[in-house]
Amino acid sequence: MHTPTIDSPPHRPSTTRTVRAVAAFAVPSVLLLVLVSLSWAPLVSLDESIADTTHRWAVDAPDITHAFRVLTDWVWDPVTMRLLAAAAAIWLVWRHREWWLALWLLVACAAGAAVQQGLKAAVGRERPVWPDPVDSAHYAAFPSGHAMTAAVVLGLLLWLLQSYGAGRVLIRTALAVTAVSVAGVGLTRVWLGVHWASDVVGGWLLGGLTVALAVLMYEKWRAPTCS
Repeated sequence: MHTPTIDSPPHRPSTTRTVRAVAAFAVPSVLLLVLVSLSWAPLVSLDESIADTTHRWAVDAPDITHAFRVLTDWVWDPVTMRLLAAAAAIWLVWRHREWWLALWLLVACAAGAAVQQGLKAAVGRERPVWPDPVDSAHYAAFPSGHAMTAAVVLGLLLWLLQSYGAGRVLIRTALAVTAVSVAGVGLTRVWLGVHWASDVVGGWLLGGLTVALAVLMYEKWRAPTCS
């Protein structure tokens, strides 16, 4: 039996499963957004407790903190993620002449960035403040831009690999890299004291929602026909 490779055309997707994914991400995303906007006391208390603990660890372990700064500033930085998406779009056009799919990828990433910045401005949540900070960041806190961007870009690229019938080893490797990167960038942002834990969770949820909505749009309007 022939094993599909990433040179194979995209498979026809399952819309029902994607709709369920949209709902699964939308409900907790909206709930968390409401709780953060209302400064719900239990959530604020939990965030502060986690932040206090991780900040002590960051101050007491400068080598780990330095490594986390390198990872968050260079490896998992939103600019790096967007360059990765741009490279994937170029590959789609150059190798497969998939102009519409490349445009879909770039528009989905841009939409995620726009939603992220819009929510930051609308919610206006303050970042943690420390007398002895180990790092700094700008703009409002919710949602975490690093966490959301990594979830959007890597989630979309993982979907593309699966759609093009990549081999099992490649899919598993990509899934592992995605899981480590998305979880890792969230950990670094909390460890470095520039985000509350709920900012990161919000970034993950909204990133997943963005991916699910983008895939749903593709399935409805740009899905290939079966041959």
